[in-house]
Amino acid sequence: MDVDEAVERYGSAKRADGPEPRTRPAGLDDETVRALGKLSEALEVVEHARGMLYAFHRLTGRADATLQKAVAQMREAGLDTQADVVEECVVGRNVLPGMWTFQVVEAYDDCYWSVFREVVARVREEVGETERHRYEAEMREREQQPR
Repeated sequence: MDVDEAVERYGSAKRADGPEPRTRPAGLDDETVRALGKLSEALEVVEHARGMLYAFHRLTGRADATLQKAVAQMREAGLDTQADVVEECVVGRNVLPGMWTFQVVEAYDDCYWSVFREVVARVREEVGETERHRYEAEMREREQQPR
């Protein structure tokens, strides 16, 4: 299949009808755009980590609820001694010293995530950059230029 056949079948990724190119604020050079792009990349990793932490919170809660059902079924099966051990030692247990998962999530949000986001926003504001993904937007504009 040649390019013309491929474009006919799949369409082109090059868009002449795309959005108007974004205008950079005065004084915002390529080096600054790259640096702010890297800052955005770091923030995206933190957002991903936060999502995983929330997944950890949800999965741990689901495990505890399932464990409680297992304890009930153990009792129905006559395994009272073993059910007592599981209930006493595991059901409702802290995941970290003195903390349930909701507290881990809240501590992450309060001590790290919110500070990270606020600092990134302040840096952008200080350099006059209002676009959160300028680096990616400019990459899109370059990559979608018609041949």
